[in-house]
Amino acid sequence: MKTSTQIFRFLALIATALLASPVQLPAADDEVAPASAATPFTREQFLSGLTRALTTHFNLEGELQIELLRVWAPPARTAAVWDLNVLDFPVAPASSMMVRCRLMADGAVALDTTLVVKAQLWRDAWASRVPFALGALFDVTALETRRVDLLRERDVLPASVGDRTYVFSRAIPAGRLLTWRDVTRRPLVKKGELVEVSAHEGPLQITMKALAMENGAQGETVTVRNPESRKNFTALVIDENRVQVRF
Repeated sequence: MKTSTQIFRFLALIATALLASPVQLPAADDEVAPASAATPFTREQFLSGLTRALTTHFNLEGELQIELLRVWAPPARTAAVWDLNVLDFPVAPASSMMVRCRLMADGAVALDTTLVVKAQLWRDAWASRVPFALGALFDVTALETRRVDLLRERDVLPASVGDRTYVFSRAIPAGRLLTWRDVTRRPLVKKGELVEVSAHEGPLQITMKALAMENGAQGETVTVRNPESRKNFTALVIDENRVQVRF
């Protein structure tokens, strides 16, 4: 019969073994990711979504800013997924526009509304730092940029337009915003001057001289005359005193 001392030693050995061995907990089932929390749709979200929709639809360049002319009350509910759709766009972007929108909450219609917005399209435009004479070359080093609202100043010349292929079509004083009427493409072909005409057909190339019957800038089509046959034909301006005919 085991003594109490032997029993105590036996129990101590068992306890030591249990403490030395890691306890294996039963594997838990894979946790399911919590569903997206439902949130309200704010006025700021509405303006942001409408701004993106208008910018994309009209392919606008610049910074579009819009304001609601009337108080807009967001839907009195929450949703995990909100979608703003513009059902009717205006014909063209303007400083005041009417749009019809539909707001979807978790796939269900939450709001149909028609509203008027005030819009501004901010973009850099050219302004003259010095006077320019009629026919002067377009020189960006003599210009500066100003931030303007192109929905109000519709005729101003954006700073993304203009290089030395342009000339001034009229005299410009210093300190004035430039407009599209102030510039024109510099004519590379001038009326009454001889130009080189090239014609291409596969590997075959033919060149000849012709008389320009009108001015033409790069990329424009002009009428030229064969000096020998006296017949007129059209050609594409490709460079200084050079045009091209395509069969």
